[in-house]
Amino acid sequence: MPLSAVPADLPAPLPGGEAALIGLAALAMVSLPFIWPLIDHLDTMAHEGMHALLAAALGFSILEFVLNRNGSGHVRHDAEAFGLRVLLVSLAGYLGPSAFGLGAARLIATGHVIAVLWLAIGALVLLLTTISTSFGLLSVPLAGALLVVVVRNAHTGLEEFVVYLLTWLMLLSGARNAVRHGANAADARNLTAATHLPRHLWALIWIAGTLFALAVAGKWLVLGS
Repeated sequence: MPLSAVPADLPAPLPGGEAALIGLAALAMVSLPFIWPLIDHLDTMAHEGMHALLAAALGFSILEFVLNRNGSGHVRHDAEAFGLRVLLVSLAGYLGPSAFGLGAARLIATGHVIAVLWLAIGALVLLLTTISTSFGLLSVPLAGALLVVVVRNAHTGLEEFVVYLLTWLMLLSGARNAVRHGANAADARNLTAATHLPRHLWALIWIAGTLFALAVAGKWLVLGS
């Protein structure tokens, strides 16, 4: 959608230069050791949230959804045997943050910037309804409350900055964790145990998928749709 077609009551996407600068700021945040644990926890929310979302969509019941203080987490569902549905659920986690970032970038590029905030709040509320007793009972409502404060009290410029920053962080953290964990990821070990396919195959799928999402979403954010 060209910028001229964006409704007047919706903020237009930021100029490409500003979007790129926010992306560089997000890259710095992802690279700083003292900030990374906070971002990693957000990444885990998206990672485990994708496991849970896809499991529910494919007909499984969520038995346990844990987010730990150290940034780890897991989702347990009621599948009794490994099959295509379980494979998809297991495969989706490391693609989750990048998928959410890609969707947010598309909304931004089509002029629905503030909608990203409301969808993020809705996703966190949904996440809270499934979370088990764990650190997530503190971190998930805290993240949602911060976004509500931004929506209710911030000027449009700050709202746009937060939306762009969150989108870049999802894309960059997804790629970083796919590369960082690679074939040593628990999901890779579980998939290999079930399919007997090499762990590096699953790692390659995650790395390729997250980098592809980063490239496509980056184009939308900086150059528009």
